[in-house]
Parts: sequence; structure tokens; C-alpha cells
Amino acid sequence: MGNTFGKIFRLTTFGESHGTVIGGIIDGCPAGLVLDFDLIQHQLDRRRPGQSKITTQRKESDKVEFLSGIFEGKTTGTPIGFIIKNEDAKSKDYSHVKDTFRPSHADFTYQKKYGIRDYRGGGRSSARETVNWVVAGAVAQQILSLQGVEIKSFVSAVGTVKLNNCYKDMDLTKIDNNLVRCPEEEVADKMISEIESTRKNGDTIGGEITVIAKGVPVGWGEAVFDKLHADIGKSMLSINAVHGFKFGFGGVDISESKGSEVNDIIVDEKGITKTNFSGGIQGGISNGNDIYAEVYFKPVATIMQKQNSIDKEGNRVEVQGKGRHDACVVPRAVPIVESMMALTLVDHYLISKTNKI
Repeated sequence: MGNTFGKIFRLTTFGESHGTVIGGIIDGCPAGLVLDFDLIQHQLDRRRPGQSKITTQRKESDKVEFLSGIFEGKTTGTPIGFIIKNEDAKSKDYSHVKDTFRPSHADFTYQKKYGIRDYRGGGRSSARETVNWVVAGAVAQQILSLQGVEIKSFVSAVGTVKLNNCYKDMDLTKIDNNLVRCPEEEVADKMISEIESTRKNGDTIGGEITVIAKGVPVGWGEAVFDKLHADIGKSMLSINAVHGFKFGFGGVDISESKGSEVNDIIVDEKGITKTNFSGGIQGGISNGNDIYAEVYFKPVATIMQKQNSIDKEGNRVEVQGKGRHDACVVPRAVPIVESMMALTLVDHYLISKTNKI
């Protein structure tokens, strides 16, 4: 259960962090889409481990191999199967936690729920799983681009180092100009220093990613249980290490504000509003403005410091992280956030086509 995302455009995934391969099946993709395979690989390269000095040094090429659903570069409308080989798994790095529960990991809950767990890198609970989401998300983005929808995300905070400028005043073409994927170089340098300092202390640090979807027309999303912002929230909260999600742009805490301060005044017949506290969504339905959201990541749970825990027998033990791990996950999570936004939006786009006469 819980291995499939989406209603019409559906992604089902399989595989573990240290298994032979990891992969998925995309079902419901329209036929005739000319795929840009370079774009898919580009998104995978932005997510892959070992890409810089501030990420885990696990070396994976993350080259996707498509098995079905594509003929002569076009989708056929049948299920798209794909795999990615795990090339640099080092399972011995996890032998010390075979019978031990690491703090703030899924070790304890998996053991209690299933009675068995793959301790090698966390198995299915590992963020390695998200490589599948990026493949499907890159396909979804190509469908959305034909509808004029563009998705951008960037690191807006690492610890207490934060971007303070409005995204409209920043050059978002500079997102990939630095290791941390922050569009402002001066702030990016401070973020990188914060990550490096944290790593040297054997610790980890959290952060925030901002995501914007431009060009979404009025009418995507359902009015009651399948609200657009609810589905976006679910997609973001499904990402490993995400512990919070907020939509709406305005620089204030809406829950502390008055209606007169945060109501979005409509200024034209297209639904464009003077402000965007609603984040491009009202009543669960897109209103034609930029969809804006912030995604909050907790510090990675594996730290290189000694911590108290218990083993499977309930005995008190001491554990310490080993091997290759990110000190801060947010730089590599940028394409994951974009992918989950794309998967949610493409599903609602296809739904919007089916609920009209």
C-alpha cells in the first residue's frame, strides 16, 4: 500500500536504497508526447548524490533506462516502465545498526509495522526512492510546458540563513549557479558556509525550499476533498525529511492577520489579484495567479555524533552515524520539490479535461 501517487497520471514505484535497481511505472501518460530525454537526465543530475562537496559522496550516475511505453521517442499511451541501477551501494556502512533503532529514523516504526526491515540505508524509507519521482516529474513537466506552465524552486533558507527578497525581484535563471541552489550569490555563500561548518561538527541542519508554478490557468483542482492545495501539500509532505508546508505569498503570517489585511483583491476579468496571499488557489481551485508554496525540511536524522537509543530487544545502546550522508538535504531536494509539484498539477490538468462535457 502507498506505493502509487496520482489518480489519472499515476506513478507506482519499487526498489530499495541498496537493492539492485530502483524504478517505477508511469501509467496514464497521454500518447504522442515527444520526450526530451536530456531534460529528464538533467533533473536526475540535479538530484543525484556526489555532485558537490556539500552533498553525500555516494557516487551514482543515476542514468535512467526506459523499458516500455515509448516508441521512436514518443509516448504510446501504455505504461512507461523504467529502472535506475544502484551502482555505489555500501551496505557494510549500516551493519552496525542491523539490530539497533536510529533516532528519528523509520527503523523502529518499520520494524513494528512489518516485523522486518531492510536496514541497508533504510531500504524503502530512504530518500533514494525519490529518484523515481524525479523521472516521472520530468515527464509531467513536459506535458505541463505544452500548457504554458513553468515550475521553479530554489533554496530559500538553510538554518537561520534566509532569503528576504521577493522571488519576483530575483533572477531565477541563477538558481543552479551555485552548490546550494539559491538565486542570490551572497546569501548562497553564507548557506554553503553554514552547511560546511555543520558537517565539520558531525551534525546536520534543516532548511526551506520555495516553489512557484507560473501559467496555471483558472479551474484546476476540486472543491471539496481533492482541493489543489491539499493535494500539493500531500505531495510535499511525502518527501523524506519534509515536516512542514505553507502556501500563499505575502511575507506575513496569515493566521495572525485580519481579513482586511490579507484578502486578495481581484483587479481584472482574468482573475489577477493585487496580492497573492492565497498562493494562486482559492476554494481549492487555481485562480490564475502564481501558485506559491514553501516547503520546510528538518535536519537529516543521521549525524556523526553519539546518541542514545535501544536495540530490538529493548536494551539501551549507543549509536553513531557512519558512511556517506548529506549534512543538509535541501540543495538536492530542489528537483524533487519541482517534480512533486509537476505530478500534482499534471494530474489536476488531466482531471480538468474529464469533468467537462
